[in-house]
Amino acid sequence: MSTTTQAPASDATDQDAFLARLREFVGLEATPTRYAQDTVNQAMIRHFVEAMGDENPVYVDDRAARDTGREGVVAPPPMLSTWLMVGYKAHTAAAAGAAPDTPMARLLALLADAGFVGVVATNDEHEYVRELRLGDEIKMTTVIEDVSPRKTTGLGTGHFITTLRTYTDQNDEVVARQRFRILRFDPSGAKPAAPAAADPALRHKPFILRDNAFWFAAAAQRRLVIQACTDCGTLRHPPGPICPSCHSYAWHEVEASGRGTVHSYVVSHHPKAPGYDYPLTVVLVDLEEGTRLVADFVGDAGEVEIGMPVQVDWLDYDENLTLPRFRAATSASEPTEEEGN
Repeated sequence: MSTTTQAPASDATDQDAFLARLREFVGLEATPTRYAQDTVNQAMIRHFVEAMGDENPVYVDDRAARDTGREGVVAPPPMLSTWLMVGYKAHTAAAAGAAPDTPMARLLALLADAGFVGVVATNDEHEYVRELRLGDEIKMTTVIEDVSPRKTTGLGTGHFITTLRTYTDQNDEVVARQRFRILRFDPSGAKPAAPAAADPALRHKPFILRDNAFWFAAAAQRRLVIQACTDCGTLRHPPGPICPSCHSYAWHEVEASGRGTVHSYVVSHHPKAPGYDYPLTVVLVDLEEGTRLVADFVGDAGEVEIGMPVQVDWLDYDENLTLPRFRAATSASEPTEEEGN
């Protein structure tokens, strides 16, 4: 939920002028037409449905598909964007500053220069005109449909950008449409100066909902807890409203020791979001209790290895948010705590 920002008259005038600049991009093709690198094919469909656990036979069995009145095997509708995904080379080129100069790139740069450096996706609406069949050749055009006036949200003040993606086949017939909306926001509440070191206050804050509020409340007290099913005792993380084992809605929290081992990790160099020191090391930790938790690692990236013992550490982002992170385990029985950045 968002509301239009209230501002003094002079600020409102500046905002109107800035919005007019932003809306010059409305109606422009955001990026060049993108063409699928492969035709719709059975191998990619099989990989997708196996990964998703979708056992509908019309995606893999020609006879089953024909028995439903179809001409043959079809692709799962949620697989739509898979056919147009760009490869690794495109991502590395963008990271190296070789991204093409497009209306969308210029629009985002204009917002970034004004301090709107945070980004979050807010809406993704799909309209499927027809199912994709084997052999279809898909392409996608993307148009900047709207840029909103400045809004104040729980994440910060910013502008919503709506794009309309139109998917067509080899005959230029529309097969699907996708309306995608993002929020570009100022995570600091004002245009941030470039700090010498990462400022945790600039980091994107998590969404705290009814199902996970207890977990963040415990973290604020520097307690690491796990949600447990009251009926069958199964531990689960991330928190959710229902037990995946027995489907009970009854649950309680249990205290975690804060100790575990590194199951996996990644060292992120790009893209550089505000408020983080890079390279950023993120670990997937097997907690002693049996659940897993994703968190930042405190220390040099070179010391992390799979199977390494770790223990919880805490970071106070601001007066309202404290989150766990992990460091190499010490010989002490109790986990250490570290204040500050």
